[in-house]
Amino acid sequence: MNFRISIGFDLHKLVPGRKLKLCGIEIPFEKGLLGHSDGDVGLHALIDAMLSASGLSDIGTIFPDKDPQYKDIDSLKLLEKTLKLVEEKGFKVSQVDLIFICDEPKLSPFYEKMKNLLSEKLKIDPSNIGIKAKTTEGLIESLQIEAIACFCLVVLTKQKTKAKIP
Repeated sequence: MNFRISIGFDLHKLVPGRKLKLCGIEIPFEKGLLGHSDGDVGLHALIDAMLSASGLSDIGTIFPDKDPQYKDIDSLKLLEKTLKLVEEKGFKVSQVDLIFICDEPKLSPFYEKMKNLLSEKLKIDPSNIGIKAKTTEGLIESLQIEAIACFCLVVLTKQKTKAKIP
């Protein structure tokens, strides 16, 4: 198979006293996401999808929240480790699509920064990254200002192996 597709998901509660980071970008807001690491639901959904598509289990197995080395870790470091694991399996990320679900804060002003950072980290063109946010229109009470969720679709492409010359 020349490509693989997977979906990742993450959800974290918003709490006072923490910074809000999404896809590695700090978003000005009075609350941040609660988590063992920095709580970046965008990167966690992306990592989960990358691991699954490459046949490497899930984020909780690879980076367990009981392991103290991951306490408050910047999720960009987890993404870098994940990218290496995916590349070792012979895959390259070719497309990413993220959907955030939250009523607040407004995320559209940060789409380009998120895309550019992901483009740099994943070594793909920004045009191969989609980022959007949807509100619950007040229909899901617990997501109104209490949490942020993210779904991520990833397409991995199998890389051609170079012939070894004896």
